[in-house]
Amino acid sequence: MPTIHLQISGKVQGVYFRASAKEAAEQLGLTGWVKNSANGDVESVANGSEEKLAKFVEWCKMGPPGAKVENVVVKNIEEAAFRDFAIIRGR
Repeated sequence: MPTIHLQISGKVQGVYFRASAKEAAEQLGLTGWVKNSANGDVESVANGSEEKLAKFVEWCKMGPPGAKVENVVVKNIEEAAFRDFAIIRGR
């Protein structure tokens, strides 16, 4: 299955972005992870069907209430397998 890396910038920390992204990913049946970056961005790696990944990218462009997403950079990366969708703590 395809795997993508997302770099999400804007006002995306301190607005429950990671928890909301985890919920959105799980509803879509995706696996992977989400974490805060030291530079104030949020990063995510997601694995699933192209259709479901596209929906996740669209969700990330909006984010949860309170977020002000300025940019989402999406890169296709080498396929990876994950058991679930996790929030990674720390930076």
